[in-house]
Amino acid sequence: MSVVLEARAISKSFPGVQALDQVDVAIERGSCHALMGENGAGKSTLGKIFAGLYQPDAGEVLLEGRPVRFSGPLAALRAGIAMVHQELVFCENLSVAENLCLDALPSRGPFLDRRAMRDRAARWLESIQAPIDPDTRVGELPIAKQQLVQIAGAVGRDARVILFDEPTSSLTARESDILFEQIRTLQARGVTFLYVSHRMDEVFTLCDTVTVLRDGRLVDTTPIAELDRESLVRKMIGRTLEAVDRAPQSFSIGKELLRVEGLTRPGVFEEISFSVREGEILGFAGLVGAGRTEIAEALFGLAQDVQGSATLHDAPLAMRRPGDALARGLGLVPEDRKRHGLVLSMNARENISLPTLDACATLGWVRIREERALANRFFELMRVKAPSIEADTIGLSGGNQQKLVIAKWLAAHCDVLLLDEPTRGVDVGAKAEIHELIRDLAREGKAVIVISSELPELLALSSRILALREGRLAGEIARSDFSEERVMRLMTGVA
Repeated sequence: MSVVLEARAISKSFPGVQALDQVDVAIERGSCHALMGENGAGKSTLGKIFAGLYQPDAGEVLLEGRPVRFSGPLAALRAGIAMVHQELVFCENLSVAENLCLDALPSRGPFLDRRAMRDRAARWLESIQAPIDPDTRVGELPIAKQQLVQIAGAVGRDARVILFDEPTSSLTARESDILFEQIRTLQARGVTFLYVSHRMDEVFTLCDTVTVLRDGRLVDTTPIAELDRESLVRKMIGRTLEAVDRAPQSFSIGKELLRVEGLTRPGVFEEISFSVREGEILGFAGLVGAGRTEIAEALFGLAQDVQGSATLHDAPLAMRRPGDALARGLGLVPEDRKRHGLVLSMNARENISLPTLDACATLGWVRIREERALANRFFELMRVKAPSIEADTIGLSGGNQQKLVIAKWLAAHCDVLLLDEPTRGVDVGAKAEIHELIRDLAREGKAVIVISSELPELLALSSRILALREGRLAGEIARSDFSEERVMRLMTGVA
């Protein structure tokens, strides 16, 4: 096969960070080429250079053997290179059809041809079997469906090269299977894929070649057939990663901290009852739309039409606003870190200390030395890869942004933590660190609720698992009875 896209000696730096250093990558036509490495290794930066979002400081990009330098993503798209981003990029107040056609709106004379726009969007969505109404406002869609819209836009434009940055991070197993089928179909037509993912199973299923980056430098490019999981992890993180231990956990289960009775939000979920105790990690399993995230948001005071009751520390929890929840020691790490978890215009210190500024202030004036000490403690605890706590949040990798969100709620000293997809878009090394941190929280007597689309993660972490289906509790599984099959049967309703 011939090389269709190539990077030669690409270097790129940001303030205080050398993101890429003399990186060479050659991607063959019709291949599915994996790009792997820990968070901050430079994977997304290289993808964004290919897609025209960044300009390299040194080196060159070749397309079909010819040097190219794109002025922006639209120029790359017109040259045949499309990118599906890990962090969604939409005008949320516009419809799906308007977002998909924004770069080339169909017209009839001087007027927008809305019918043609809608028909085009419907064809693109149908091509990847995405059951989404083109007239729906993007901001009303869950993240999983927003991700499908982005994929439909890339596939529908007949791009010769499609760059995927964690495309399945919010997709169900069925939605992921549809995507994989689409990739194989397009590969057969000569379309090339650069695939960035932390999910090993996907890489070994889809990809034929893998390039590993570490700290912005090229480690190796190897045919996937010559690697196994252990050797690939070793290349990525420079050490051997211990296998997850599913042995019975030795956490000391204490008194009940949170009890929920008959929690109902009409049309979303109903009659949800459960409790969680000190030292317990309670897993929430369910397909997209089962109500997992919405239950967490309701408990944190982000929904107004909630019925039922909750008690925290044996006293009623109002569930009216997040400030009430925080004051009572309940914290939420949201699924969408950029929209709900962070203020991207602030630096790392400001984000970590945001929920606890009152404790670091006198008469409204922040005691800067105390704030810095607090932020620095949890910045180092989470091993955030950034020059300092003054680093701009928007410039950090997705995984390091996720660490900041968790650090923020650890700094708030919450007794009950709701973690919604806590390792979404996080590499294997960082994922192991976050898993161990969650276990440490349980050992300290915290009550932790983990919502995850990854069953292996729930099985590895949870003391017990609640399965949700279509807004209702479908069943509870004790750790001694854990199996992926048992959880899947409850989630899907298969007898």
